[in-house]
Amino acid sequence: MAEPRAAAEVQAGDLGAYQDAVRLVLTSDLITAVHPRPGVLERVLPWADELTRDLHDLFGYTLIATTRHVRLIRQLDTLNPSRGKIFTNRAGKAFDRRRLAYLCLIIGSFQRSRVEISLADLVRQFGPVANSIEGLGFDPVVPGHKGAVVDVLGWLVERGALSLSDGSIEAWARGDGGDALYDIDHDICAMIFRPSRPLQHLTSAAGLLDGAGSVERRARRLLLERPVVYYSDVDADTAAVLLRDDVAENLARLTGLVVERRAEGVLLADPVGRFTDRPFPGRGAVINRAAGLLIARIADLLEEGGVLGRVQAPTEAEVQQDLLTRIDSALPQSGVVRDLAWSERAQMPGQASQALVFVERHRLEELIGELYERFGAASFTGAWQQDPQGLLDAAVALLEDLRLTRSVPGGVLVLPAALRYRNISLAIPAPPKNQLDLFDGDLK
Repeated sequence: MAEPRAAAEVQAGDLGAYQDAVRLVLTSDLITAVHPRPGVLERVLPWADELTRDLHDLFGYTLIATTRHVRLIRQLDTLNPSRGKIFTNRAGKAFDRRRLAYLCLIIGSFQRSRVEISLADLVRQFGPVANSIEGLGFDPVVPGHKGAVVDVLGWLVERGALSLSDGSIEAWARGDGGDALYDIDHDICAMIFRPSRPLQHLTSAAGLLDGAGSVERRARRLLLERPVVYYSDVDADTAAVLLRDDVAENLARLTGLVVERRAEGVLLADPVGRFTDRPFPGRGAVINRAAGLLIARIADLLEEGGVLGRVQAPTEAEVQQDLLTRIDSALPQSGVVRDLAWSERAQMPGQASQALVFVERHRLEELIGELYERFGAASFTGAWQQDPQGLLDAAVALLEDLRLTRSVPGGVLVLPAALRYRNISLAIPAPPKNQLDLFDGDLK
């Protein structure tokens, strides 16, 4: 099948502006006049027609663009835990299950006939519904419950779904008897919640996945959505597509990124840091710095001949099945429309397991302890000075999101692309001019 040419109708002189719009759409959960920042909407809207065509033809994605907001509706072939990182509070802390549940209930409580709502009315509407759900509940005298509401409303305000017109939510949260009045943008609320299928028809999270696309489309999605694609994680047909120059180069033209190939896989590298929500190595962030130091120490152990064993890694199909099982274990048993239920299980093609370097948890704890001793606890800021184990967990989670390591019982497996960062010194406090310079040699 001939590869649909990206940006086919974009003039050469406009290609940079178009690639900028592509990157903004792909890295933003929602674009409004205020989110992710003022001015972004104006950079995307002039390219709405071209974006709609390219994203549909190459990936099967749907772009919804109006004069007030832009939202990309993705079709997923596999589950991606890192997608949940868009749900965070202003401090960057990920939403827990309570906050995610409150977000759904609060959006569901908005009535189209109302253009504004007070905080007191909102609590009166969603509180009883939350209390009717076993294990959830809402009690205004419980600080954690109020804090969850504050985080959810802040998330909605940040995206323009709500706008504060009077009062203060902080006073309400402190228990000072305060109230707040919000204007509701129902169109943005509708854009936020756009499941690919009605949730009441699902008996498994696998029902949200798209299994109808071509192998070329599946390969493009993987290359676009993952930090790196390993040939061992995909079937032979998908690997053959990824090995084709036209597919990767076409996506490079679409995004403005650089194709980087090694024996173990392929990725689209971002030399200037404009196309990632998780820059690594990045500037200043303690977790980012700790992750860089940690991966550098693991690389040192490998080069020094340290005693690190190898174990058979679970295949991508096994990882996906485990994730589906864990999600499905929390699905409610009531409320599903059984005669219309979607219950397909994702069928991942067979893949060969491979032996990867295994770093035990106790060795990781030793490494983080060495870093605290070498640089001093104060260098890890007040939040982590007395919590090296917590910082270790956060650093490992970041490395897993970047597909540099994979967590398994008892430790982590080191994935091939981790070795591209083996020359990091002090985790690079400022990003280099070209991150490709850090990749010296094959992914081994």
